[in-house]
Amino acid sequence: MAFNPVHIYYFFKRNSTKAWYSLGGCLLCATGSEAMFADLCYFSVRSVQLTFVFLVLPCLVLGYLGQAAYLMENHADTEQAFFSSIPSGAFWPVLFVANIAALIASRAMTTATFSCIKQSAALGCFPRLKIIHTSRKFMGQIYIPIINWFLLAVCLVVVCCISSIDEIGNAYGIAELGIMMMTTILVTIVMLLIWQINIAIVLSFMVFFLGLELTFFSSVLWSVTDGSWIILVFAVIMFLIMYIWNYGSKLKYETEVKQKLSMDLMRELGCNLGTIRAPGIGLLYNELVRGIPAIFGHFLTTLPAIHSMIIFVCIKYVPVPVVPQGERFLFRRVCPRSYHLFRCIARYGYKDVRKENHQTFEQLLIESLEKFIRREAQERSLESDRDDDTDSGDYLSGSRLLIAPNGSVYSLGVPLLAEFNEARKPILKASTSKELRPVLPPTESAVSDAGQCFERELSFLHKAKESGVVYLLGHGDIRARKDSWFIKKLVINYFYAFLRKNCRTGIANLSMPQSHLMQVGMTYMV
Repeated sequence: MAFNPVHIYYFFKRNSTKAWYSLGGCLLCATGSEAMFADLCYFSVRSVQLTFVFLVLPCLVLGYLGQAAYLMENHADTEQAFFSSIPSGAFWPVLFVANIAALIASRAMTTATFSCIKQSAALGCFPRLKIIHTSRKFMGQIYIPIINWFLLAVCLVVVCCISSIDEIGNAYGIAELGIMMMTTILVTIVMLLIWQINIAIVLSFMVFFLGLELTFFSSVLWSVTDGSWIILVFAVIMFLIMYIWNYGSKLKYETEVKQKLSMDLMRELGCNLGTIRAPGIGLLYNELVRGIPAIFGHFLTTLPAIHSMIIFVCIKYVPVPVVPQGERFLFRRVCPRSYHLFRCIARYGYKDVRKENHQTFEQLLIESLEKFIRREAQERSLESDRDDDTDSGDYLSGSRLLIAPNGSVYSLGVPLLAEFNEARKPILKASTSKELRPVLPPTESAVSDAGQCFERELSFLHKAKESGVVYLLGHGDIRARKDSWFIKKLVINYFYAFLRKNCRTGIANLSMPQSHLMQVGMTYMV
């Protein structure tokens, strides 16, 4: 009789309003097993199905049937039905198992929080935090120290502030229903846009599941004053943090892209860039993959001289354990050869040692740049006898391709992180020799000119290296314009500025000598 659904109708007929209030408690009977899914990512689908059908489900059914049978004879023990129904001889073993289950559930919640924070930060929706990868084999095994301590503090505050277990149950219920409704909405979007299922099936799915969840949610909303408000307040705070960070970061990036220096301006300045070119190499760190950042123009106007060779370094973290040193740096020219301006994309895996000695980093960077110049000279000598060809012109200028130090040619039309299968394979999509048109044998004069040009540039690079390497850091901040709305000023000038000041910078893992470090600040008005 316990499995007969007609008793649900009788229960609502007898109690009406009270039965509707109890829907939130009914939900908690099913959601406890949901936490078990968090640590099942290393098992096959078939093993999970068999375990849940033949082990987990029977245990849950027997447990709830036993509690129901006990309550039918002992109406006064409703507050502690689970522990009261346990025989006295099995109480302590069951209490020990219950504590172990609580530890497992907390571990599942902690690891899930780490994963959500990491994915949010990767999407630009959460401030950067220190992430420690604990496994070389599984990328998802991570540890975030500050989030771990934050969870500890929040748990202690919640336990100290909440007076009864009913309030914790109400807060848990509204959190679970919020997750269920968001999951249903997202799955509906996937069914429409990705799977492209018949609209009638999609509407049936959404009406059935979302209607059922909204019914439970309406019951839980009445208990907002009895503990559920904690979850709602926490959700609002997290939403504001994520929205403010995403809004500010997007404004900052768009402003940097709009204000980057044009090639026409660089040509007007000439190869000396309108200032004095002092011997040496300047490594300018920025987040732009293409173009000349506006902060470089700030360096030109602020400093009395600029280095004879400038390399714009962009750090990218790729989802592989280790990037081989031969594939770490990708180079391209930013301006004509006489400007001595290069773009460098430095790629690191999540298990790479980033705080390497700065001398080792500089040596590897210079060697990679030499290989790039040598490879480029070889390509120019091969292309020197070809007729005017727009495709080959783009190829030689470096505006469409990147040449790795190991000789691989990479297409810029492919996103940086689009292709990665193994740590030892090139991370970008390589252009094969079949894509290139057949070339004619170069003449001796062309080879000679290309060789002299290559030797001159290599000599220039060595002289600049002997003069020293300086690290140029530009700190770009954003401020709301005076004519902006008050809310925008509050969000940008205070909240976003606070988050940016206290989050982890993109170059925090790099080792830079303080004696060779130069920093310039720049403020963008948005």
